[in-house]
Amino acid sequence: MTTSLLNQLSQIVGQAFSNIGIESSFGKASPSQRRELGQFQCNGALAAAKQVGRNPREIAQEVVTELEKTGLFMELTLAGPGFINMRLNDDFLLGHISEMAEDTYFGCRGEHDSQKVILDYGGPNVAKAMHVGHLRATIIGESLRRLREFLGDDVISDVHFGDWGLPMGLLITEIEREQSDLPYFDANFTGPYPETSPVTVEQLQELYPAASARSKEDPAFLKSARIATFDLQKGREGYLALWKHMRDISIAETRTDFDLLGAQFTEWNGEADTNDHIPEMMARLKQEGYAQISEGAVVIDVAEADDKKKMPPLILEKSDGAVMYGTTDLATIEMRREQHDPDAILYVVDARQSLHFEQVFRAARKCRSIKAECHLEHIGFGTVNGKDGKPLKTRDGGVVRLRSLIEDAIEEARETVTESGMSERFDVTELDDIATKVGIAAIKYADLSNQRMSNYVFDLERFTKFEGRTGPYQMYAAVRIKSMLRKAKEQGLSEGRLQATHDTERNLILALAALPEAVQGAAEKNAPNILCDHVYSLSQEFNAFYHECQVLGETDAAIRASRLRLCAITLRQMEQVLYILGIDVPERM
Repeated sequence: MTTSLLNQLSQIVGQAFSNIGIESSFGKASPSQRRELGQFQCNGALAAAKQVGRNPREIAQEVVTELEKTGLFMELTLAGPGFINMRLNDDFLLGHISEMAEDTYFGCRGEHDSQKVILDYGGPNVAKAMHVGHLRATIIGESLRRLREFLGDDVISDVHFGDWGLPMGLLITEIEREQSDLPYFDANFTGPYPETSPVTVEQLQELYPAASARSKEDPAFLKSARIATFDLQKGREGYLALWKHMRDISIAETRTDFDLLGAQFTEWNGEADTNDHIPEMMARLKQEGYAQISEGAVVIDVAEADDKKKMPPLILEKSDGAVMYGTTDLATIEMRREQHDPDAILYVVDARQSLHFEQVFRAARKCRSIKAECHLEHIGFGTVNGKDGKPLKTRDGGVVRLRSLIEDAIEEARETVTESGMSERFDVTELDDIATKVGIAAIKYADLSNQRMSNYVFDLERFTKFEGRTGPYQMYAAVRIKSMLRKAKEQGLSEGRLQATHDTERNLILALAALPEAVQGAAEKNAPNILCDHVYSLSQEFNAFYHECQVLGETDAAIRASRLRLCAITLRQMEQVLYILGIDVPERM
């Protein structure tokens, strides 16, 4: 299996250190910070000098002497007190990239041990339209799913639908208030219940805010909603039938948003799926002494001796018998252990939920709800802000619907592609496809290119531009290569053995070779922004190559064939990284 270029180089330099009697770990190489000095650098001589009590520059010179014996370097120089600058010879560089290109995964799986991973993201709710708050969870979660699958992990993606608890009781009570003659509310009705929902998804989205507001003003209504919640969770058939209608139409609605964003889930489980497991779990936790009674509620003490701030207990059951989000989350962990036995469970949820997940994870460990070696992690993220720096809102101060956000992005993209003259070259159907892909790419790249814990300003006009660090810019670079390769095929030109005749070719090859480190870093840190940086760098290096080197117009057939091969490798890697980021590249633009 292909080893990354950087790892190979570190092994070579490490062996040189070992040859002069110094630990090989000091041979770690890194990309050069100053391209004019070399392609790579090693600063290990400075640290080694402290350990062995020698002059660092003398150590570096001895290492260089050893490296010269390998015949793998075009240039080796020293700088400062002992920095080693390296420039690889072309045979080594071309041999590596040729081998890397033969691997479907560009050598990225070589350093990765595959795992079974559950990714929990999306998190829509019954009766609530998905809003801007769901944008980051969906985009980041989907990118991490694709990244893990690319690395060879067995990935289970679960939307974890919000479909249980008091919100359901509020809806049932509100519907009964308006349509009390429906059979769902008749305790003596034996069925069958209607097959179609008595309310539409649009009505649900109006009913829930009304019910929520009423519960704050009318204690009797709130009490009725709590009773309805309890009865639902205890299996009252009419309430279950109505709940299923509400859940089904809500899922159908959210699927449209997820489809637009390219999010794919292997499981559509929700909080309600834990209902039958919770009594069994509660009985065990009480019997084994993990659950305690505190002020009438059932709780798990999750505080630890070395806590620097107070850690409240995880509440499992309120004094009125109602279960909490923490209860369903803990039960979900136990069910995931039983059904999948995962190596890791990752939750892509707003950073403001960090305390909740810390409580749940501690409880899961303490109560043996998950195997000890299973990794549990909350992958938090910041907020999407308006140009005023505050969380994005509509003009009247309301929550921005996700569907509206997507439609606005596509419309902005349509204006951008029209202004660029594309509307004159493509029919309506292809133009719509391009506008949709550009709009989605604009949203996704803008989101993922930010460090996920950072807040960012949502600016569609900037995001949809075909220049700078934008999704459309990356797409255009890939489409440019597609166009070139199509023309080459039409002219009967073919690819050939790689050569390096210009520094921009070498720089592009080095950018391609950096993918394994980018993929590894993105996976270890759950940070898609690292891949955004990689594909941007790749686009920059390709554009420099494109402007400096003739491809189709090159008269030397061997050089032309080499450059076509380099373009094809670049396109394949660009499309792969953009796919991981959730960005589809059109054939033409």
